[in-house]
Parts: sequence; C-alpha cells; structure tokens
Amino acid sequence: MDFPISGQHINPLYLVVLGFVVGIFGGFFGVGGSFIAGPGLFVAGLPMNWVVGTDLAHIVGKSIVAMRGHLVRGNVDMKLGLIMAGGTIIGTEVGAQGIQYLKQLKLVNQVVGVLFIAVLVLISAFMAWESWATITGKGKRAQKRKSKDDESAVGGFSDKIHRIKLRPMIKLAESEIKSISLWTVLTVAVIGGLFAGLLGGGAGYVRMPLLVYVLGVPTKVAIGTDLFEVVISSSYGTLSHAIKGNVDIMIALVMHTGAAIGAQIGVVLTQFFRGPRIRLAFSPLPLVGAGLIAYGLLTGHPMK
Repeated sequence: MDFPISGQHINPLYLVVLGFVVGIFGGFFGVGGSFIAGPGLFVAGLPMNWVVGTDLAHIVGKSIVAMRGHLVRGNVDMKLGLIMAGGTIIGTEVGAQGIQYLKQLKLVNQVVGVLFIAVLVLISAFMAWESWATITGKGKRAQKRKSKDDESAVGGFSDKIHRIKLRPMIKLAESEIKSISLWTVLTVAVIGGLFAGLLGGGAGYVRMPLLVYVLGVPTKVAIGTDLFEVVISSSYGTLSHAIKGNVDIMIALVMHTGAAIGAQIGVVLTQFFRGPRIRLAFSPLPLVGAGLIAYGLLTGHPMK
C-alpha cells in the first residue's frame, strides 16, 4: 500500500499486526510501545524523522484506550499526572526541536538510531537486574515492606529522593507518597517528555521506570499514570511534529486499528501479575526494538 504523505510503500497487514502487538505491550506495561513501534516502522523503510512523528500519532488513540482501562481499575494517580503535564510538554517540545536540528544536518537516522539502541539496552539491563533481585528476596525494600505488592530492590534510592526537602513539598496519596519535592516530580516529567519528542512514542519505556525507581510509585499505579502522561506527550508531540512535516497520519490510523484491540487485552492482563514480575517480563522487550534498529542501521535496507 502506498502512503503518499511520507512517500513510502508498506504492507497494511504488517502495520495492523505491529499496532496490535504494541497495544498489548502498552496496556500491560504502561508504556506507549514505541520501543517496538518505532523500530518496527524503521525496518519497514520509514525514515527516522517520520518514524518519530508517526509513532507519536499512532500512540495517542491506543494510549487513551489503555489509560481509560487503568483509570476504571484505580491505577491512575490523577494528581501526579496533572502535576507532571507541564514538564512533559516542555520536554516534548525540546525533543521535537532536536529532531528538526538533526534533520537539517541529515544525521537524524544515525544519531536517533544509536541513542535509541543505547537507551533500550540500558533500560533492559537495569530492569532485569532489579526485578530479579526483588523476586529472589535480595532487595532491602523487599525485606522492609513485605506486605506491599510492589517491593523494589532499589527502593533505597527512591527513599533518598524523598528525603530531598526542596520546597514546595507535595503529598501523593494514590501513589502512597507522603512527601516529595515538586521539583523532583517535574524533573522526571521533563526527562520523559524529552525522550518522547526525540525518540517518538510516549517514552513510557523511560518514564515508567523513573516513576517506580525514582519517585517510588507502585508498579500498577505507575503503569496507569504513565499512560496518562503518554496521552499528553504523544498528543502534543504529534501536533508539534505534524507542523514540522514529520507525521504520516494514514500509517498511524492503520496501526491504530490493531492497537485499540491489543491495548484492552494488555490492561486486563495486569490484574494477574505482581509488580516485580511485570517488570521482569518487560525487561527483555526493549532488546527486540534495539535489535531491529541495529539491523536497519547496519544493513541500510528495510526488512520487507
């Protein structure tokens, strides 16, 4: 099928299946799914600036479906999500401007591709280590908080973050956080938005771990709240990249037909797993995306 906006020819069935898989991952892990969607579009032949913008457009609808499912189940901290919204938008615009700069230098594929691989590999390695340590009982926080469903082997780090008394301090009841600096929350929001604008999608693969390991939000609440932020970052990012000519809305719509169904399945699946096991299951998935991008960069040919 020809997509005249981006000038690419891609099998629509491939896009529907890709969207369906991304939808399941997004609903289950609370990430936009760009760690799979972005690489999947890249190996299909879409240039990286189109990958970033189009992935953002596709993520919007799917994330709304998944976020609504988590909202019904009480897994969204609306106060936290609304506080983070401003930082998310700022970071997203900075990332989008970065893409424009790289596009002018004709380095967008190389720079964004290598950065994407590095981020995905680091996240995969860290989450695999942390979740396995927690499950096997090596984490200090797991020993101190056995009654919780979300023990983390690096809980000590978030505890240190909570001791930063840079006013104003806020309380997040839904996230079980008694006191945390507003500036810490906004910093996490800006970082998540930056990756969304620069690498595409909602950057949940960065924001969700930050919510859990830095802010100390329970995993299931982090999943739902991250999806709320994904909706914000992907909506704003789509608008910003569309103005800059980086969005093929037809490709996004074809992908969304599969993603809307997959997202609902993923949301239901979260009810059957504990926090650490969700994180352990997530940990190898970014490597799939990293492998696809590496293939595209090394061969210079799309996987069709």
